[in-house]
Amino acid sequence: MKRKLSRFGVSLEGELLGKFDAFIRAEGYFNRSQAIAGLIRKEFVSNEFSRGGAVAGAVTLVYDHHRREVVNKLLDIQHDHGATIISGQHVHLDHDNCLEIIAVKGPGIKVKTLADRLKAVKGVKHATLSVTSAGK
Repeated sequence: MKRKLSRFGVSLEGELLGKFDAFIRAEGYFNRSQAIAGLIRKEFVSNEFSRGGAVAGAVTLVYDHHRREVVNKLLDIQHDHGATIISGQHVHLDHDNCLEIIAVKGPGIKVKTLADRLKAVKGVKHATLSVTSAGK
């Protein structure tokens, strides 16, 4: 299905436009229209997430796998949130550290609750949550 394009004008002060054009180049957009559409979509995803709407994303964790209590706690939390987790990937970064990538989908509040519980486990060195549209 081909979507109908609509055109509109935007007026910006020169300094702001210069910064926007630098942003476009740095982010690899092909033109201003593509960059504006990307920023609008990003804001819609952020709004959907903050309102608890459906999102998809990834929780990434780095932790020391020698601390067995960390692994067990992380697994217990993941089992408690099975409906939100799509899949997981475990990567050995080095002799001591592991990276866990957990793909998630569901209401923003449930995704955030899961991420918050995981990052709060003592022994997790770093955690991030990245969300995007659930495709709707």
